Amino acid sequence: MGKEYAQARLYLLKIKKHLKKEDHQLVSIQEFCEYTGLKIEHVVRCIIG
Repeated sequence: MGKEYAQARLYLLKIKKHLKKEDHQLVSIQEFCEYTGLKIEHVVRCIIG
């Protein structure tokens, strides 16, 4: 998404708050995609390379 580390961390915290997750809990790729509206296929392709 072209975010600096600090921005990405704040965005992750925003997603966790929205999903009512605790700090130690992870956000799945599916949850990230549902929150952002991105297609999971596109996100996975970016992660894998």
